[in-house]
Parts: sequence; structure tokens; C-alpha cells
Amino acid sequence: MKTMLKDVMFAAFALALCAAPAVADDVKAGDLVISQAWSRATPGGAKVAGGYLTIENKGTTADRLVSVSADIAGKAEVHEMAMDNGVMKMRQLDKGLVIDPGKTVKLAPGGNHLMLQELKGPFKQGDKVPVTLQFEKAGKVAVSLDVQGVGAQAPGDGGHMMKKMPDHSGMKM
Repeated sequence: MKTMLKDVMFAAFALALCAAPAVADDVKAGDLVISQAWSRATPGGAKVAGGYLTIENKGTTADRLVSVSADIAGKAEVHEMAMDNGVMKMRQLDKGLVIDPGKTVKLAPGGNHLMLQELKGPFKQGDKVPVTLQFEKAGKVAVSLDVQGVGAQAPGDGGHMMKKMPDHSGMKM
């Protein structure tokens, strides 16, 4: 009986480890802490993907995310999505994204995000996609995006939720 109980406990523990979502490690760069870096799996043939993360500025001066690069993408940009007269519009933030001192900026579906274009390959759930963020003060920062399911809305969401926000992983550009 003890052996069977031990086997059941071991199996439950192993299952819990497998079911736990992969979460990106926090990355510190100067006064900035970058966390919850993730993306969505892309359908076959997709040429774009979004990247999402949280940037916290623990310092006393502002910093600015000025650009992003990724070997898997021919082009990468910092974008915003905003409503304009009832129409959702997306555009590149030419002057970057300011992270004020003591504030946290969240890049998420339906808002500010990283736009990876001209993809050289698909993003598969469970992959880690390396990107380099360029900040005005903190400099270049290497981050890995944890790839979640196709319809994921947040890190650790396997994509089983219905999509509530626009997804550009299937767009052709």
C-alpha cells in the first residue's frame, strides 16, 4: 500500500511539473526589470508575430525602449495599438516607448507590443525566442520570449481561452 501511495504521489508531482507553464526569468538592466516576456505560437506560413513583456523602472530617471531586434525576424519594431474614432489602429512608435521612474509599462495584446515581421520560421508552443531590446540608458538587453499557445492572452495561458484581443500572428506583411 505504501509503495502504491508513493507511486501515485510521484506521478502527481511529475504531472504538476509538466503542467506548470514556462515563465521567462526576470532580466535586470540598470534600473529596469523586464519580466513576463512571451509571444504566441504562429500558424503555418505566418510572417508576423507579437512580443509582450513588462518593464519596471526602479530608478529615479526615465528610460526609453528605442528599438528591438531578433534574428528570427527580418524586421522588428515597437508598436502601439489604439482606438481612433472607433477603429483599432496599429503604428510604429518612432520615438520609442518611455518608461518613467517608479512606473511599470506592460506590452500586451491589444496595446503596446513588439512587432516581429518577415519571420524566418514559425513560433512553436514551448519555444524560446531570443530578442534584443535597445534602451536609451540601459543599453542592449537580451530577453527570451516564451512561446505560448496560438490564442494565449497572457504568459502561462496555453491558448485555450477564446481570443479577446486582436492577434496579428496570421497577418501577411
